This record gives sequence, structure tokens and C-alpha cells, in this order.
Amino acid sequence: MKARELDRKFDEGENITESLDLKQARRPAQEQKRVNVDFPIWMIHSLDKEARRLGITRQSIIKVWIAERLKTERGILA
Repeated sequence: MKARELDRKFDEGENITESLDLKQARRPAQEQKRVNVDFPIWMIHSLDKEARRLGITRQSIIKVWIAERLKTERGILA
């Protein structure tokens, strides 16, 4: 299918997902990269306690808190 036909179908509200190869789909700036961070033991205990309270993993709470801080900082700097 040509791009014009795909655009037309999309603009008319048709379902175009069957025309897409979703195995190749990528979310820009959402790729994962592993990093290692060393935390003091007291901080790990505090993170684990809060993560248990919220019912999420330690990794999740770290990601959420860092994302919140980055958004705040971006708002101030924007």
C-alpha cells in the first residue's frame, strides 16, 4: 500500500493496523538502557519499604521518582 492510501485510510478513521508491521515498531526516546547505581544500604531499605507499601518493585519506584523529578526540573528550566 502506498503512503497516500495509508494516510487516506487513517484520516477517514479506518483501522490501519493490519497494514502495519508492529514487530518493527519503536517508541522514540523510549528505548531501555541498563545502568548500575550504588545506593547506601539505608536507602535500599527505605526504597524497599516504600515499594512494598505501594505494591510495586524497587526498580519501579526508582523509575517513577526519577521521572517525576526530571519533569519537575524540566518545568522549572523550560
